[in-house]
Amino acid sequence: MLANWLIEIAETESHLVQSTSVPGVAQRTGATIYYLEFFPRAAAVRAGREPIMALMPGSGDVDCVIASELAEAGRAIQRGLVNPDRTTLIASSHRSYAIGEKSALGQGAADEKQLLDLVRTQARRLILFDMDALAERHHSVISSVLLGALCGSGVLPFRKTVFESVIKKSGIAVATNLAAFEDACRLAETGDSGSAAPSTAAQLSEMPIQARSPKLQPLLDRVRRLAVPVQPLTLEGARRAIDYQDPAYAGLYLDRVERIAAIDAVSRSNGGALTEATARSLALWMTFEDTIRVADLKTRSARFARVREEVRAEPGQLFGVTEFMKPRIEEIAGTLPLRAGRWVLASPRVCRWLARWTAGKQVPTRTVGGFLLLHLIGGLKRWRRGTFRYNQENTRIEQWLARIESLAPGNYELALELARAQRLVKGYGETHERGWRSFTVLVGQLDVLAQRPDGAAVLARLQQAALADEEGFALAKELAAIATASASGSAP
Repeated sequence: MLANWLIEIAETESHLVQSTSVPGVAQRTGATIYYLEFFPRAAAVRAGREPIMALMPGSGDVDCVIASELAEAGRAIQRGLVNPDRTTLIASSHRSYAIGEKSALGQGAADEKQLLDLVRTQARRLILFDMDALAERHHSVISSVLLGALCGSGVLPFRKTVFESVIKKSGIAVATNLAAFEDACRLAETGDSGSAAPSTAAQLSEMPIQARSPKLQPLLDRVRRLAVPVQPLTLEGARRAIDYQDPAYAGLYLDRVERIAAIDAVSRSNGGALTEATARSLALWMTFEDTIRVADLKTRSARFARVREEVRAEPGQLFGVTEFMKPRIEEIAGTLPLRAGRWVLASPRVCRWLARWTAGKQVPTRTVGGFLLLHLIGGLKRWRRGTFRYNQENTRIEQWLARIESLAPGNYELALELARAQRLVKGYGETHERGWRSFTVLVGQLDVLAQRPDGAAVLARLQQAALADEEGFALAKELAAIATASASGSAP
């Protein structure tokens, strides 16, 4: 849309236009790059010949680069398209995560601070603000915001009225697109007028004094009695536990955090690092994704409101949502009462019978039947504590905490890495199963690592190896190196 608008603007302003699109593989390895060159028609007439224009951008020869997302600006810089002596860089400061970032086993997101530092130092002129938020505020699209930023930058010798006319001529959401264009044009005149969204730490820094309801006040008071650095994170963990189950479950979460906080209280030199790591990991583990949780999230009114906003459905306009689900026998058994779940998994005959229900299912949650099915499953959370999956995870959590408590007095750093190792256990289905296998392997190394002065560093390295690939090749290689080194009596 933006490229088409610019072509029309240039031709209206009596310029010759060369436009090339270089497609990537959408949502896999890249996106389409649109490259445009403009040349005044009058100058070509005076010269008596048409200019020769390039089909691809040359490194160091680009006057203006427009990026609709922060990492996209970073990739343009990496390709050499941004020249500090020539290029005006127009970029949105928001992040839209690439598939590689989302699917990474560990922390795959690019460092936002490094990206901001990069874009602020590589261009001759920078125009940077949250263009996605501006588009959302006006119920517009980011293309109109990018067009406004380009107009306000003054990079192109075209009249503002022509920019506005192409939006009007499109006939699509003219009022909202023009409003977004105007705001972006104004912001572009100030250059770098914004930065990335506040970090999570900044967002969590303010601690409330009063809870939302009197029955939650005792939980908040307990959080405020913890060391100040861990309060914001623990508060978020308690909120997550309430949303997942109920206030009593948040109380159990705080019971467990306080057990570790007591260890940090004895050793004041560590700054509460073990409590912080445990509070973070425990909040994630205690809110594990079972069938009840998935069904609950998929039938919340907030989710339908978000989908309506994303597809920009008009008031009264109907839209449909179809959930694609493939429950395994383990998920079905996990939702059953403890004894029934054990019996199912121990019976090959029952497992074979249940296998007929494990094929891919499509559940339309905008229909009464589809919605009620998931709503009823989500409503089972009041009985979650009696399910096989809950008891299984609860036992694993207690064993993990007990091991942290036993290690911490004599090997604090190793206990800290064990607390962090919970990040391997996440997701649901096969993803969760693979993570649990890797976690179990690492726990099996603790006795050996506890005898080594570099045991904590080795455990941290093993975690990185476990997150390197789904097949576990990197972890197997690291374990083999440790075994070989132990046999030879040398450190790997």
